[in-house]
Amino acid sequence: MNNKLLLTTLCGTLPGLGAAQAQTPTSATKPNVIIIYTDDMGIGDVSFANNHWVLTPNIDRLAAEGMVMNHYYSAAPVSSPSRVGITTGMFPLQWGINTFLQERRGNAACEQFDFLSASAPSMARSFKAAGYHTGHFGKWHMGGGRDVYNAPSIPSFGFDEYASTWESPDPDPQITGDSTWIWSDKDPVKRWNRTAYFVDKTLDFLARHKGEPCFVNLWPDDMHTPWVYGPEAMIDKKGWSTPPNFDKVLVEYDRQIGRFLDKLKEMELEENTIVIFTSDNGPSPSFEQQRTNMQRGCKNSLYEGGIHMPFVIRWPGHIAPGTVDDQTVICSVDLFPSLCAIVGAPLPDDYQLSGEDLSTALTGTPQTRQKDLMWDFGRNSHFNRPPGANRSPHLAIRRGDWKLLMNASGEQVELYNVVEDPNEAQNVAADHPKMVQDLSIAVLKWWDGRRLPGRK
Repeated sequence: MNNKLLLTTLCGTLPGLGAAQAQTPTSATKPNVIIIYTDDMGIGDVSFANNHWVLTPNIDRLAAEGMVMNHYYSAAPVSSPSRVGITTGMFPLQWGINTFLQERRGNAACEQFDFLSASAPSMARSFKAAGYHTGHFGKWHMGGGRDVYNAPSIPSFGFDEYASTWESPDPDPQITGDSTWIWSDKDPVKRWNRTAYFVDKTLDFLARHKGEPCFVNLWPDDMHTPWVYGPEAMIDKKGWSTPPNFDKVLVEYDRQIGRFLDKLKEMELEENTIVIFTSDNGPSPSFEQQRTNMQRGCKNSLYEGGIHMPFVIRWPGHIAPGTVDDQTVICSVDLFPSLCAIVGAPLPDDYQLSGEDLSTALTGTPQTRQKDLMWDFGRNSHFNRPPGANRSPHLAIRRGDWKLLMNASGEQVELYNVVEDPNEAQNVAADHPKMVQDLSIAVLKWWDGRRLPGRK
């Protein structure tokens, strides 16, 4: 990873910085928290991390003003379980969401529930208990849509306000003029204006609650295909997944991120707002791995390209600008306990979160994680898995520098030192039998505890 714009390697805490977790902020000083959760953006799609094959100057600006964490992972390589992980602070396997939520028949074939239970922990619910106004603007995809009509409402997860897409229990009519697919030419807000629409919703929410702490999910559905950059692109379906269309959509997406950052400053909210920028899972298509920085894998794969995501956090006055944490291994499930620790929000007492408190790392001082990271994707033939070298085994575990992949049957065991071999080119399982044994036991025990429809 290049991180060309980030000149200061993070090796400690600068004086006056990184101490936010030492005391609980008062209601007057609690920071706003905005999580920008991009859809299907690969780690190679941002120019602060790639070789400048595409440029993202506004996202680069956010990175230069904050901190990049080079070992950040999504909880899953596809939308729905990824969103379950960041929402609940728990591995999605523990809530029986294993792939994208679809029709009931398809969900059953993939051994998953039709929606995330409202009894699950929710980061928004914890923030609300700490006095925050809470909003969700963008993609949901944790239940609702298609032939699933009984999914819990978005407010049942602790959100005061929301506007969401077709894949939700209550789609916004401005972006779902035709309720049969993720977008339509009948939508009042056209495909190419959707990120701007969600940015506007977020800015309006913040403006109406200025002076009071806000927690917001800003979850656009860019950079997911189809890439429709304007009216002329609507009729050319062959171009919807091509590099020229991708480039144009990315330029507009980056512009909207810049507009959002500019408005925060104009509204005098920049200084007391934590902004997190990341992606839900790897890209599809990957453009011959260019969108993964040549890492093996992509969307729907447990190799690095499917789950290793770009990650930036900015909090002026608390995180030194232009820094890089190249040590902390952090996952989306860690954000729930870590952000709650920073703002003084309570954690749920009825569930043990999979994530751990890495608030020290999020505010400037690297940490060594104590818990293993584990993933499950592709357990049977009904899953949409990539072909060839990008098709991974269906279980994975990372402990320290080591990552093991295997099938629950005990087949296709692969071991990589992902620090030395980030492209997962050299399977060294045969050279480290004890490591293989230890990691296999851990991930299979976790797998045995999976939640299944009909299982108590």
